[in-house]
Formats: sequence, C-alpha cells, structure tokens
Amino acid sequence: MKKIMIAIILSVTSLAFAQKAPQVQIEQGTIEGVLLSSGIQSYKGIPFAAPPVGELRWKAPQPPKSWTGVRKATEFGNRPMQKPIFSDMNFRSAKVSEDCLYLNIWLPEKKEKESEKLPVLVYFYGGGFVAGDASEYRYDGESLAKKGIITVTVNYRLGIFGFFSHPELTKESPNHASGNYGLLDQNVALLWVKKNIEAFGGDPNRITIAGESAGSISVSAQMASPLSKNLIAGAIGQSGAMIAPTERVVPLAEHEKIGAAFAEKIKKGSLARLRAMPADQLLEETSKWGVFNTEATIDGYFLKKSPVEVFAAGEQAKVPLLAGWTSAESSYMGFMEGQYPNPENYVARLKAVFGDKAEEVMKLYPGSTQEEVIASATALACDQFIVFGTWKWLDAHRRTSGQPVYAYIFSKARPTVPGEKAKDNMPPALPGANHSADIEYLLGNLTTNKVYKWRPDDYRVSQTGVDYFANFIKTGDPNGKGLPKWPVSKGEGEMSIMDISVQPKAHTEEHRERYLFLDGYFSGKK
Repeated sequence: MKKIMIAIILSVTSLAFAQKAPQVQIEQGTIEGVLLSSGIQSYKGIPFAAPPVGELRWKAPQPPKSWTGVRKATEFGNRPMQKPIFSDMNFRSAKVSEDCLYLNIWLPEKKEKESEKLPVLVYFYGGGFVAGDASEYRYDGESLAKKGIITVTVNYRLGIFGFFSHPELTKESPNHASGNYGLLDQNVALLWVKKNIEAFGGDPNRITIAGESAGSISVSAQMASPLSKNLIAGAIGQSGAMIAPTERVVPLAEHEKIGAAFAEKIKKGSLARLRAMPADQLLEETSKWGVFNTEATIDGYFLKKSPVEVFAAGEQAKVPLLAGWTSAESSYMGFMEGQYPNPENYVARLKAVFGDKAEEVMKLYPGSTQEEVIASATALACDQFIVFGTWKWLDAHRRTSGQPVYAYIFSKARPTVPGEKAKDNMPPALPGANHSADIEYLLGNLTTNKVYKWRPDDYRVSQTGVDYFANFIKTGDPNGKGLPKWPVSKGEGEMSIMDISVQPKAHTEEHRERYLFLDGYFSGKK
C-alpha cells in the first residue's frame, strides 16, 4: 500500500511538473517553455534565424539550425548591439550581442474543447533603430494573451549592424541589395511565425503587426515591402511612419557612398576588414557624433520604391490600419531650440526653419502671445517630429487601399513624478502624453513600470486601450461591447480621430490644414 501511495504521489508530481513545462514541436525541433501562474504559456529566446555573425554580418538573415532533443525556451535571447541611450528602456535579456535574432511568444490559456485557431500579434520595439529589445517589460505579451491573442515580440538588428550599405555588399548579394538588414530580420520573423504559429494554436492568416516609434515606422515599411505585404492581416502603428520628415529613406547608390565613406573614415576600406572588426569596436566607432546615421534604403529588394510612393500608388498591404500619436510627442523646446518662447523668438525660429514660408506657417501656427507661442511651438515640434508622418500614412492608406482606417490620439498623461521641474527657468511644457507614454497603457503593462504611481484613471484608460487593440487584432475593427464608438475613416475628406483618454470620445480631425501645408512643404510642391 505504501508503495502504491508513493507511486501516486510521484505520478501527480510528474503531472504538475509537465503542466509547468509545456512543450511545442516547431520546424527546428521541440521547445520547452514556462506555464505562468495566470495560465499563460511563455516561450522565450526562440531563434528565428542563424546568428548574423562572422561572414553573416551584413547578410540577409539565414535559416536557423535545427536541434535534437528539447531546447529550453525560458530565457530571453541576447539584445542587439547598442549603447545605453534611452533611460526608460529596462531589459530582461542578459547581454548585448550580434547573436540576437530571437523572438518570444505568449500563448493564451487553452480552454477545453477549444478548436478555433487564435489571432496573432507580432510586435516590433521602438528605439530609433539604434536601441531597444523584445525583452523590455513594457512589451510583455501576457496581458494581450489573456485576451485570447498569441503575442510575439521580435528582435532585429540595429544601427550599423542593421542598416549599412556598401558597394561590395550589394555586389555579393544574390538580391543585388544592401542596407535593410534590420527590416529583413522582421520579414524573416514574420515568415517564421507564418510557418510555425499553427503549432501554438495560432492562425497564420490572422497575423497583425504592430509597433511604437521605430516599431511603428517598421510596420509602415513592412506594409510597403513586396516581401511582407501578403503576410499580414492587419497593422497597428503607435507614433511613426517611414515618411519624411519622420524617417528619411535613402536611394541605394547614395547609401552605398555613405557606407564606403564611413569605411574609409575609420581606415577599414574593404568589406573583409569591416567584417573582421570586433562588434563592440564597430559599435564604438559608429557611436561617435556625426560618424554614422541609421537610415533605411530603397534597395530594390525589400523596398522597390519609397513607402510614400507605395502608399500613394495603392501598392501596399490591403489590410485594416489602426494608428495614431500621443498628445505631447514633443515639447515647445523641441522647436524653439533653447530660445525663450516669446513672440519675437518664435518669429525668428519660423524664418530660420521655413524661410519665405514663415508667414504662411504663422497663420496656421499663430504666436502673438507667449501662450500662443507655447501651443504652436509644441504643435510644430510634434508635427515635424512624428505626428505629420503618421497622419500622412493614415491619410494615404484610407485613400488608396479600400480598407478601414482607425486614427487615434492618446492624451492620458502619466502621473507626475515628484521633483519634476521645468529646465532653465523656462515656462512649463504643455501637459499631455509624451512620446512612448502610451506603450504601457495600450499593451496592458502599467504594473511593469515602477517609476509612476498609477491611479484608477490610469488603469481605466489602459483597459479601454487594450480592449480596442484586442478587438482590432481579432476582427480588424476596434469597436466592441462597452466601448465608446470609434468611427471608421475611408476615402477622402476629414478623418475621424478617437481620443483615448479618461473619457474617450471621437472627433473630426482639427488640424487638417496644417498637415496639408506640411505635406506640400516636405514634398517640395510649395
């Protein structure tokens, strides 16, 4: 009897252990993840491509190697090569390395008799294409997995490792292209998800891509790329598009010259010598001021033409798009460049920036009082930084895709941090949600950010935002039970914009004339 009881106990213990260590068979082999206390399964550090090291530095991502036995998928993979640039980035990965092409998956709790394939979200991090990592707390996929969505976060190469062109690279490439390696990493990750997500219970035909800042810019680029546009069912962009002035896209010939000049500048003229450089030494060289700019290129392979041309021609992914920006992407200081925000200084700045168009700009962005200057300089800083490009993306897509567009502005400011003060006796910036502040809210990850003392209003806004996102990922429409109606925008005319705030409400866009002026100004039509 005693032996029977011991056997039962061992059997129960083994069963519990098995439940805590779920396994999935994917193309490369078997992986073992973790069962979280919430019932969500997580699989971390899954290689979706071969390590881009040695001779694979500056090559399109290659297939990952298979393995025998069970591979542990319990720790995040290495983060891409980068310097500690942004103080709000908190990583869970162990170190930086060129060996960085890994993704992470959060899988909803399985229900009995559940047979329907689940929708999938693939999320690209921000960081100006020079920093960031899929392990950041604010991108954690558990909250959206609780909504029945398989959530994937993806690493991609950054800086010179991800965006370097050179004549020798173009010559050796079977695609006669070089420069967009970070974007190709994202594409190959999408292909990996397409091939493998059914093993996790996902629907390979219901993949939505999303991202914030550089991640949002990436979403627009993937929609414009012939390599990716047929892999996705929907797109979400949080602040950013690959449209000037937000993001310059350089012709390949120009990008090659920039790369060759960099190689000569650091006395490593040949490709072989550049590849032989230790990764940390290469990173150090490109981190010097003015030495290297991280830019995408029209390489003839990933991008046949600039994204703005693709969207204008209606050649992009024909999928629903949800995108927007925060209410205070930048402050008035971003436009005034240290000058006190009085009318005289404002006029001087307008003339310096816009030349003979300054008077026209003054009509759209008035500044006859200090209060007006602060408001208009803030608007100009935001528009030039990231708002106009995002608006242009939305506007072009609704006119040429035949698909629904949902535009938003996120205006819930984070709680005030004690001790925060205006700098150099300058007037305070306008209140609002600053760049990247929406990430924790809209992905349901407020509790991962310990800097702020979140209040009930913050959690209410977060719940609303998560519900909108979840509905859109599932159906292509953010609307659902208990949520304020979010009007769709299609075709011509003014867009409807949803203000995601304590009291969410939709309104007609207020500043279309500003954006139309900037559109003409930046495209050189005026």
